[in-house]
Amino acid sequence: MGRGGKAKNGGKRRGTGAHPYRRARTKKERPAAPPERGPAGSGREAAESGAGGAERAAELVAAALCAAHAEDRDAFDGALAALADAERPEWAAAASRALVSCLTSRLARAWRLGWQPAEAVRQAARGLDGTAAEICADMVAAEHRARPAASLDPRWADQLAALGEGTWWRDDADYLSGITARHGLLRLEAAETALRLAALLESVPPLEPLLPRPGEPPAAPAPAESAAADPAKLARVRALLAKAESTEFPDEAEALSARAQELIARHSIDAALLAADPDGGAAPAAGGRRIPVDAPYEQHKASLLHVVAEANHCRAVWHDDLGLCTVVGHPDDVAGVELLFTSLLVQADTAMRVSGSARDRSGRAADRHYRASFLIAFTDRIADRLDRAAAEAEQAHTGRDLVPVFAARKEQVDAAVEAMFATLTTTRLRAPTDADGWNAGRTAADTAALHGREELG
Repeated sequence: MGRGGKAKNGGKRRGTGAHPYRRARTKKERPAAPPERGPAGSGREAAESGAGGAERAAELVAAALCAAHAEDRDAFDGALAALADAERPEWAAAASRALVSCLTSRLARAWRLGWQPAEAVRQAARGLDGTAAEICADMVAAEHRARPAASLDPRWADQLAALGEGTWWRDDADYLSGITARHGLLRLEAAETALRLAALLESVPPLEPLLPRPGEPPAAPAPAESAAADPAKLARVRALLAKAESTEFPDEAEALSARAQELIARHSIDAALLAADPDGGAAPAAGGRRIPVDAPYEQHKASLLHVVAEANHCRAVWHDDLGLCTVVGHPDDVAGVELLFTSLLVQADTAMRVSGSARDRSGRAADRHYRASFLIAFTDRIADRLDRAAAEAEQAHTGRDLVPVFAARKEQVDAAVEAMFATLTTTRLRAPTDADGWNAGRTAADTAALHGREELG
């Protein structure tokens, strides 16, 4: 009923249509325990100590984080109540500054562990809620406010710009009050969200650094990479994807599909030949990009990303505990994989909602088994179409022999994966269990448009 994917050793395996994907084993770091603190005092006592208010607030924040990691609710509530006490303005200001300082220091640590701004904010939303994500975005801006924009890698700076308005508060002493007003929270609720966010950031695992971090020299783009990253071209690609996602004519989408992946393959062929030409100039090395894969059915979506990556000379590694997938390949190929995967997800979701709204032959509404089988079949069929279109493009090329060219690029990608990930396992999804979902997924894949890179061709 399906086709096999590549195992981590490169061997082909036949199976149920549930494509395996590589999974990274994430090594989690245990947060360092803070030094022993005395019992949490009241906000009034801390304020009465004058200059000691800032030090006492920092101690309470450390005590609250230690209690959060130890799941000591009583100790956490005691420190939280003291930090949220707003009877005295001096103490309220000290507590607010301590929380901001704690959060920005945890973000700076996250950068050292390989995290990027957008990933930290997304992790806050996954682990906590939308309010925590907004606070995290604020703290990202605060952590960067002393850094000149010119000192940051352009891709890092783009993430900062996409996160929002920056530091909207006048002084860190006013931040906690500002959050309560913006989100309609009690001060106690705002302080607890900030502390929970700090605890979450303190426990993030290390990731492979994929961009130059703040304080490191920005990467100089290679000539081929600069052309591929032209914003105007990418905007046209996104416009084409939007058209593919909204078409009401399956025949039109099907006609575009094979041609689209053929163009993607041709673009990859041109880039590979340019890189192999001694007079072609410096070519960008294989690198990685982390792509978010959101619930529900994260594993099935990761499998779809795996087959899109494999068809376009990349490899995908799934971080199942973080909902992220690292795609490793040459920059042009990775950009095409991300755009095509995003479009296919939208098309699959639309088709699944339409087909799943009808009841099956037994009169039952579509359930999770139907949806899982749908996505497995969709992925299986998309893999067939991508492989066939790419093969036809390579066969149509009558110039230089492509086998050694792509073999060399594959070696570069494999070496990059091995350098990034010390340990990988291969996971296979369960076999599809719903025949109606399987058939609907195959049909949806047959009409999916694959023209993610037509303008780049």
